[in-house]
Amino acid sequence: MMDDLSTRFADVVTSEEGFRSVMGVPGERAARKEIAFLDAHCRAFIARSPFVLVSSADADGRMDVSPKGDPPGFVQVLDERTLAIPDRLGNRRADTFRNLLQRDTVGLLFLVPGKRETLRVSGRAIIVRDHALRESMAVAGKLPDFALVVAVAQVMFHCAKCVIRSNLWNPAAWPDLAGLPSLGEALIAAGKLDASAAELDASIERDYVAQLY
Repeated sequence: MMDDLSTRFADVVTSEEGFRSVMGVPGERAARKEIAFLDAHCRAFIARSPFVLVSSADADGRMDVSPKGDPPGFVQVLDERTLAIPDRLGNRRADTFRNLLQRDTVGLLFLVPGKRETLRVSGRAIIVRDHALRESMAVAGKLPDFALVVAVAQVMFHCAKCVIRSNLWNPAAWPDLAGLPSLGEALIAAGKLDASAAELDASIERDYVAQLY
């Protein structure tokens, strides 16, 4: 597939030397921003974050990025090199967990609404069912079945340029949603399902109310 993709373009970068000849090298500030633990600034950011993206890959290198969201502070910092993410109810595909059983590396991107900078964390992860940990993550008396525990290896704050360019937190600049498919319509198209989009969307909305935890 990659070979086929490369033939579509005339000027493809294939070496770091070629890449750096255009990009250049990072300045001292960028080069030195990476740390290997969660300092006070990282902990404060994670405590305010209600949303994190979790990237993982299977044994063949096929990537997945899964969004996780809960009230701010739902990701627990267990110590300066360890954090834990509860797994809430979903569709049981469990792409992240299936990947972790094959390759244990993950990347995390934390967002705080209204905050332009983001926090990047990467490391190795395991799937945990310790009752005390899951109990500490309960919402409305409901414990998650699993927790994703990450041994932190690399941490860095990411500058705001992408958020500024995207107007991510500026509602006045958000695009019109007219013409976008509903989730029900998308599922029917992808799975060639013999179902009504209206009925499927109604079922999804009921699930949003009754099956968050």
